[in-house]
Amino acid sequence: MTAEKTQKQCLMSQSGSVPVPHALCEMFWTLGPAFSRWTESRLHLQGRTPQRMRLMAFLWKNGPVKMNALRNELGVTATSVTALVDSLQKEGMVTRKADKADRRATLVKLTPAAEKQLKSMCGPFKDEVSAIFSGLSAGEQKTFLRLLGRMRDALVERDILKKPVA
Repeated sequence: MTAEKTQKQCLMSQSGSVPVPHALCEMFWTLGPAFSRWTESRLHLQGRTPQRMRLMAFLWKNGPVKMNALRNELGVTATSVTALVDSLQKEGMVTRKADKADRRATLVKLTPAAEKQLKSMCGPFKDEVSAIFSGLSAGEQKTFLRLLGRMRDALVERDILKKPVA
């Protein structure tokens, strides 16, 4: 893409004539951080962060997993996932153990205390946060979810996201 074409597209954006794919990008750039702030505001009331909850929920669903699976699922660096696991381990929420099949790898597992906490917090938290979608009908929510799944697939195909662990 030439610099002139790029400048023209940015100017079109300023004049109000925005190509739909560009408008979608702008909408996601606005909504992504806003949704993160919304969920964080709900979790801080409970002393948690979205990344910590996502990590714990992923472990709850999948059982013990390697650190790199957590990194891929959360879309963060190895350093960030290590810090999250360190923090949760200090609180007694997760344990680490060597992977017998791959001695270089470490498995992370939820503790019974974490499972108990998730059972009591997860449903009410998701109910509270998902209220943001109440303005959409059930059919619209299903369509939106299907379209977002296709977006995730496109990101996986481009090696931006890793394929979710089943």
